[in-house]
Amino acid sequence: MFDISDVLRNEAHAANATAWLDGLPDLVSTLADEWEFSAVRQLSGGTESLVIEVTLADGTPGVLKLLVPRYENATANEVTVLELAAGNGCPRLYASDVTRGAMLMERLGRPLSEFGLPIERRHEILASAASQLWRKVFDVDLPTGAAKGRWLIDLILDLWESQSRPCTAAAIEHAVDCAERRIAAHDDDTAVLVHGDVHQWNTLQAGDGFKLVDPDGLLAEPEYDMGIVMREDPNELIEGDPWERAHRLAGLTGLDAVAIWEWGVVERVSNGLACFQVDLQPFGVDTLRAADVVAAL
Repeated sequence: MFDISDVLRNEAHAANATAWLDGLPDLVSTLADEWEFSAVRQLSGGTESLVIEVTLADGTPGVLKLLVPRYENATANEVTVLELAAGNGCPRLYASDVTRGAMLMERLGRPLSEFGLPIERRHEILASAASQLWRKVFDVDLPTGAAKGRWLIDLILDLWESQSRPCTAAAIEHAVDCAERRIAAHDDDTAVLVHGDVHQWNTLQAGDGFKLVDPDGLLAEPEYDMGIVMREDPNELIEGDPWERAHRLAGLTGLDAVAIWEWGVVERVSNGLACFQVDLQPFGVDTLRAADVVAAL
């Protein structure tokens, strides 16, 4: 049996995927036979997937990731990004099965969150890791930044009501306005491959550097990735001038501070509301408090 966290269990229930939870032992056993690996231990901390350290038949250390069947094309999008990255900026992919939401990949080291680094240094590492993926790609089936913006608007409006309006109406209006501006700014000709979920828990040590795991995969303006960094560390954000972070990230990457800021607003509200849905606290409360402060600026 696996130790399923409350957050992961809540994610599965929200996706009507109780059968997926019940079938995990059989799925892991079947994949172990097919892909010739032996399970070592379950890793903790996954909020949308079960992750298990494994050893391949030739002794190579690996990781098996099984995604909650929640979002349409989530596994296919992640596999696409990993194949495009080919080990540069993301872990190497050894095997995948989109239908079963399964991926076998390179095992990496500790997450950035465990290094205790100052926030400025963490931002340097996150910006450097994300920029390794930003490239023009062709003939790939990934959502656009505009499509993600529209999806986020719908998510925000739905979750705000279903979670009993845990932030101000001003924060919701601000997020929707920012999302609409980023949707309008999308340009297929300049959009690049972006990770879509760049934060310190998704940034793992790899040799003397770091690689990003759990890519969502988008064709968007690269400012989207820095918007994720804007939403994290919500208490630190509002201790000073929140715009200072946007300008710092823009300076590190050469990107537009306003676009970074606006994606940060959208992601902060949507992620905070999603935390309420799966009872990931106190992060949800802190995130929406920051969203209220930002909306009132």
